Amino acid sequence: MPVSEQALLVIFLLLWSKVHSSESSGGCQRIGEFDPHALEMDGDVILGGLFPLHYIAPKPDYVFNDRPQVQRCSGFDLRAFRWVQTMVFAIEEINRNPMLLPGVKLGYRILDSCDHVHTSLQSAFSLVNGSSLSQTEDSVAKNLSCLSKAPVPAIIGLASSTPTRAVANTFGPFEIPMISYFATCTCLNDKKVYPSFLRTVPSDVFQVQALVQLMAHFGWRWVGTIGTEDDYSRYGIQAFTEQFEKWGGCVAFHRTIPKVPTPKQISAITDALEASTARVIVVFATEGQLLELLSEVAQRNLTGWQWVASEAWVTASILTAPVFQHVLTGTLGFSFRGANISGLYEFLMRVQPSDNLRSFFTNMFWEEQFNCRLDYFSSEGIDRPLCSGLENLTQVKSSYTIVTPVRVSYNVYKAVYAISHALHHLLLCTSIAQDSNERSCNTGAEFTPGQLLDHLRRVNFTNQFGEKVYFDENGEPVPLYDIINWQKDGRGGIRFQKVGSYDGSAPLWQQLKMDMELIKFTGGQSQVPLSLCTAPCPPGTRQATRPGQPICCFDCLPCTEGEFTNTSGATECTRCPLYYWSNAERVACVAGIEEFLSFQEIMDLHR
Repeated sequence: MPVSEQALLVIFLLLWSKVHSSESSGGCQRIGEFDPHALEMDGDVILGGLFPLHYIAPKPDYVFNDRPQVQRCSGFDLRAFRWVQTMVFAIEEINRNPMLLPGVKLGYRILDSCDHVHTSLQSAFSLVNGSSLSQTEDSVAKNLSCLSKAPVPAIIGLASSTPTRAVANTFGPFEIPMISYFATCTCLNDKKVYPSFLRTVPSDVFQVQALVQLMAHFGWRWVGTIGTEDDYSRYGIQAFTEQFEKWGGCVAFHRTIPKVPTPKQISAITDALEASTARVIVVFATEGQLLELLSEVAQRNLTGWQWVASEAWVTASILTAPVFQHVLTGTLGFSFRGANISGLYEFLMRVQPSDNLRSFFTNMFWEEQFNCRLDYFSSEGIDRPLCSGLENLTQVKSSYTIVTPVRVSYNVYKAVYAISHALHHLLLCTSIAQDSNERSCNTGAEFTPGQLLDHLRRVNFTNQFGEKVYFDENGEPVPLYDIINWQKDGRGGIRFQKVGSYDGSAPLWQQLKMDMELIKFTGGQSQVPLSLCTAPCPPGTRQATRPGQPICCFDCLPCTEGEFTNTSGATECTRCPLYYWSNAERVACVAGIEEFLSFQEIMDLHR
């Protein structure tokens, strides 16, 4: 019978509990027959990294008769490989810096999470036990007792919220710090469940607030929502819906993209989009999850909808391909604050394939980037022309090579520096000694991941970009976003134009700032599109809700005699003062005409 992912977590923790209560029976070994491929460099302190280098994970087959076989992930992610290289770049930059961790060499061990729970857990356990060797039959239990003295004292990862929850929940009791560069789910705020989790990316609490303010700014009260079957989307859509309805908006429809959607399911979601009167669509998803749906939307030529992107896909270059441009031009959304990291582009361009085993991920990247096949590297199922290995990265444009500015990569960069500053204080580092042979950090001191976590919580420094880097009591950074607008660049492509900003720490009336003259809406139009179930009722009428329908859908009824409205969108008519009557249009009150009767006149009561 298949074992659920949550059940596996429980099994791991129960094994640890059982072993922890007895004496250790040996050294730490590698857990499981996991894929040994990693990007590694030795050092005095090794930082772990978990990145979704592939976005399609194989479905686990738990038969419990034999050891699970290594199954390769598929769908190589060029952008995620840039995140990996940014971590390597930051570590090498710190190693050259005499003012930060002088005399200490940082190393790294980076593995592929495949953006899935079971592969993320496998890679995470492989990280913290610190060995690339296979194990004996009983070494799973042995290694669980080694977690509290893991050779990797901190992990930078993960990207998606659901795998992050699984890993953070597992390693939290061992106080192994995890700093995520992309997991934004509000569910990760609970420090009782995730005590060692921090992040350099704002929580979706702030993104949802920003989205509702954006809806209010443009008067979009009638919107559709699209999400996916994961925690990031589930919590994000739920929070958005609650706050949006509290403001007075209505969700016209909501559809969920299954993990492995069938053509029929994709068609049904597209049908709902096409049938709805909502012209604004808010989407919480990643670019990989949206590909099939947007391909169907583009094929049907469904234009005129204003797409509003969550930060997960608002700067995804893969969706700016020509096939999507007629649909997605004008997209708006909030992205993380970006930066132009000096020297990063040149570093990325120096990557080269090799027959060295440590170049496994680099070779995969090379074949994907140039759509070719290396003769010394065999990727299964690839029928492509041979690579020369001398292809020029500077001549291609992809999500790997575009670095002006970087956003998720910048979050990775900040995470590496946050750990380095924490280590700097933990190792009692002082200014560089005059004697170059004398170390200025207490490199002989042993420390636990828990001690590093304590120093990470107190990190507070200003980086070279003028940004203060620190974590609040929930392990959250300062909530800063850029507002991004997808605009044509005049060369057949799409550029991500910054048209405003959002600062969640500012007073409410100062949080959202936009340059309206810069914005191009759907189809490249300058006029704000309308998205209303019913247009505001004109003066002289009032809104009357329709039974069983959202409050955004109503009828406009004329005011009765003696009542008026002089504004659009009135929900109630106002009664005229005494001796005044409403005019024929019911938009104003006029004084009543006085009539006088003499005693001789007969009052006709029937007139």
